[in-house]
This record gives sequence, structure tokens and C-alpha cells, in this order.
Amino acid sequence: MFHGKSLSEMNYLLPFATLILLTAVTEGGSSKLSGRFIPLTENSSAIPAQDGNINMPEMSKDTTVWAPPLAEEERNTKVAKEKDDNDDGDGDESHSRSSSVSSPEVTRWNTLRRKVAVRRSPSLARTLKLDLNDDNSIAMINHSSILIDHLHGLLYNSNSSDVMLKVYTGNSDEVKVFQTHHLLLILQSDVFEDLLLNQSVTTLILRETAECAALFEKLLRYLYCGEITLLLNQVVPLHKLASKYHVSALEQGIIEYMSQQLARASPQGYVVSWYHYSLRIGEQTLQERCKQFLAWNMSTVIHSQEWQTISDDLMISLLQRSDLVVENELEIYYGVEEWIKRNQPDIMIAETVLKLIRYTMISPQHLFHIQKTSSVMNEHYNSVHNLFFLAFQFHSTTPPVFAKYFDVNCSLFIPRNYLSSSWGSPWVINNPARDDRSTSFQTQLAPSNYDANKKVTWNVLFSPRWLPISVRPSYSYSGHRAVQAFNPEDSRPRIIITPATNSVSFAGVNFQKTILVRVKQDGRSYVKHVYDFHQSTEETGDFLLKADLQKPSSEYLIDNSLYLHIIIKPIYQSLIKAIK
Repeated sequence: MFHGKSLSEMNYLLPFATLILLTAVTEGGSSKLSGRFIPLTENSSAIPAQDGNINMPEMSKDTTVWAPPLAEEERNTKVAKEKDDNDDGDGDESHSRSSSVSSPEVTRWNTLRRKVAVRRSPSLARTLKLDLNDDNSIAMINHSSILIDHLHGLLYNSNSSDVMLKVYTGNSDEVKVFQTHHLLLILQSDVFEDLLLNQSVTTLILRETAECAALFEKLLRYLYCGEITLLLNQVVPLHKLASKYHVSALEQGIIEYMSQQLARASPQGYVVSWYHYSLRIGEQTLQERCKQFLAWNMSTVIHSQEWQTISDDLMISLLQRSDLVVENELEIYYGVEEWIKRNQPDIMIAETVLKLIRYTMISPQHLFHIQKTSSVMNEHYNSVHNLFFLAFQFHSTTPPVFAKYFDVNCSLFIPRNYLSSSWGSPWVINNPARDDRSTSFQTQLAPSNYDANKKVTWNVLFSPRWLPISVRPSYSYSGHRAVQAFNPEDSRPRIIITPATNSVSFAGVNFQKTILVRVKQDGRSYVKHVYDFHQSTEETGDFLLKADLQKPSSEYLIDNSLYLHIIIKPIYQSLIKAIK
């Protein structure tokens, strides 16, 4: 191809011939050309021809574009030059032939057009991803992030829009205008599909509440890009928008986000409001998670601003539970008293709430103090005086004797999860995956004040690598040697709690054990797991089942320690089946 060419022409073609040769060598001798990345700058429109060796000009590292090995304008210029060299000098004919290829003006226009494309996709090269197997036969190029960026850009490009959304705030004249695209709206929402059923519709009038109108742009961003940023105070109005326009994936995503952020939302008062919202929309899963969080962290909630926002029905529902985690029953009473003073509920509601207090779990001394000093009790004493009298009788004798005359198979005689030292003890286990640990503590024999001075000592054993019965080692024989066959990964933590004293003295009383597991989120400690059993956590089957205690970053650990609280609940034998 170089026959008959002058030295200057050879120098002109030498860079391109070298590139072709290098490409063939790197691709194992293949004659098929592959694309490459060519950096471009504002001042370089093509690779210049130079004399001697190839000296590539300095180019900007910030701008790249995908181009074939021989750019279109360069190839056209080369073809035109070859035709001119072989031409016999007829000016008209030469002009006629050369006009069929790109002129320098066309070349400059193509270069400018390429520069514009570069500016629109500045990160193209950086998002290229090649995943090759051993024989280099499979390649994947993933530019999905660029596509998302382009879709996001469409949201702010009014020139290409075909549907205008006018979002009015309530009944006011305040309006937000969005230039959108018919195709993207109907792909994401069947509500928009119905509204835009008529292809001639170019403007939609929408009315939203002030809080929803303020976040409408976030909804549109999700429709275009499939992503959204959330703040705690935005989740409810965003969920309303997602529900209204039937964006089901966003609906479920927000519900899951709310369920995972209860610990962070509680200090700001959102858990109660999220519960009330989930109740209105019939989202039962979120309802139960909110109630469970409030119950397991009741002692903290009582002393927060969130406590005063609890509705009548939610208060009644919470006080009916036996899994409330509080210091003692007295803490619940004073919390209820403050709630009644602040909210001034209907008399019937106030009396219903007061009747749900388990006065039998409050000592006689504190019961007398409530009668004498509480203005709420003074106002509603007639509705609960029989419960006070029953509590005084309960504290005057042993539980077995009391059970002979009164029906004790009700919630009044079931302790809640009390954090007081009379009912249990905290236990912080450092490096819990290391080895077995043990501890001991004392509790009172029974909730009756008659047995207040009788103590029970408890021994506790924690094992981080205990094997359940179903996966305990089996033995297979190989020759004359027994080979132990089991998978260490099947092991999991277990706690065994046994009394150190003779159980004969416990006649009429059975003990339920409860383990609280505290975790930390955003610097705040809260109860995330509660396990109930009678002797060993083997009974529950799921004690710390998914906990990876070997990783310091485990969600179950706080500063590489496992924070537990052990609670002993003395319960009458007849109440064992009644426990939820």
C-alpha cells in the first residue's frame, strides 16, 4: 500500500500503520480491528501526522470518548488524498470526485459533534467494566449508571418533554410545574397510565397536600431513576404519594425502611406516629413491629415526648401485654398517670387504662403512697378500689394459700419484664465467641410481699458453641477407629439457668426465664430481641440463631460485647399455659 508514496506521505501514514500493527499483535494476530479509548481535548480534533517517530500530543485526562481505530473523518481524508494523487489533473473531474467524500469543513463538523458527545458522557470510559473468563471469550460492558444519569437529565430537560404536570397545593393557587415524559410515567404507574390514556393529553392537573406537594419531585426522581433519598420526616408523605399513584415497589421499600429505623425514629417521636399511620392504611406488619418496639423499650418511651402522643387504643393495647420492658410496675403507673393528666381522655378510657395496671406487682408500701398522693387515683379510685383490695390480700399471704381462695389464672398475677434487681440481673459478656462463661445472681422467691425476704440464687452458663440435639455428633466406623462427623458451623450459643437451692421450697411456683438482648444503633442502646424459656434457650430454638459473635461489627455486639439482661418471672403453675 506504500508503493509510489513520497517520504512525507509515508510519514503521514506511519502512525496509523503502527496502530494497526500494535492492535493486531495485542489481539493474537487477529486482523479484525477493535475499538479503543482516545482522549480528546478542546484543542485536538484528530491525531496529527508527524515526521519520524510517533510523538503523541499531551491530552486531557478528564475527557474520553469511545472511537474506532481509524476515525471516520480521518479515513475520509485519507481516501480523498489517495484519489487526488492518482488523479490525472483534470480540475473539474477532480473536484467532482473529491466532493463525494468529507471535506475539511465536514471533518471539523464531525469532530465538533464528537466533542459534544464527549461532554454529555464524561464518565463513559470510567464506567466501562469488562468481566472476562479464562479463555477471554465473554465480555460485559455495564453502562447502566450512564443510562440512569441520562434519564435523570431528562427530568430537567424541558425541550424533550411531552407531558406537563401541574401540582397544586391543597386548595391554594401555589403550583409546581414539572416537564415529564409520557413513556416513563406510564411504565412506572398504572394511575398515570389511566390519566394519560388519551394520547392527546399534554397537561395534567394534580392536587396534593402541602407535605406531599413539597416532595413530589422526589417521587418523579424515583420514577425516572429508581432511587430516592429519605429523611425520617418524609417517609409518610412519600408513602402516601407512592400509594396514591400505585408505585408498589416504592411503597414496600418505604415500609421496610420504617421497620428498620424504629430505634433512630423513636427519640424524635416517629414510632407512635408511624404506628397510627400504619393503622389507618391497614399495614399490619408495620403495626406489629411498632408495637413490639414500644413494648420492648417501654421504660425509655415512658420518659420521652413520644409517650404523650400515644392514642387511647394504643395505650390500652400496650398495657394488655406481658412483655413490656420496664423498671417495675410502679414505673408504668406513674407513666399512665402523666399520660392521663396531659391528654385528659374520656372517663371511661381513663378508668379502662387504670384497670390494666397490675397492682399485685406493686408492693403494699407503694400502693399506700399512690392512694395518698395521686390526684388521678383520687379521682378514679372507685373504679379500681377492688383491684387495690385484691392486691393487699395477695401480699398478705403465700401464693399457694392465696390461690386456694382466688382465681389467679389471669394477667394480674403475671409479672412483666421488670429490670429491677429483684427480678433479674444484667450480664455483659466480653468477646462472647471466645469460650464458655458463667455467672450467678439472686431474685425474690415470688411477687408476693409475704415472700419478699426469701431469695433464690441462680446459676447461669453461657456457651457460644453448643450443638442442638438434631445436629450433635454422630459416629461412623472406619476400620477399628470411630470417626466423629459433624459440622462446626451448626453450633450456636445457648444459656442454661438453674437454681442453686432445693426446688422443693418452690412449691406452687414455676419460673419463666427471659433474656433481653440489647443492640446499639446511631449511638442509642435498645432491646431488639426477647427470648422466653423455662430452663434453657434450647427450648426456643432461635436464640441468637443469626448472630455472628466472632465479628466485632456484628449488630448483636456493642463494643465487641454481648449485652444481655436476665429476668426471672415467678408464675403460678396454673398460669404456665396462659403465657403468650
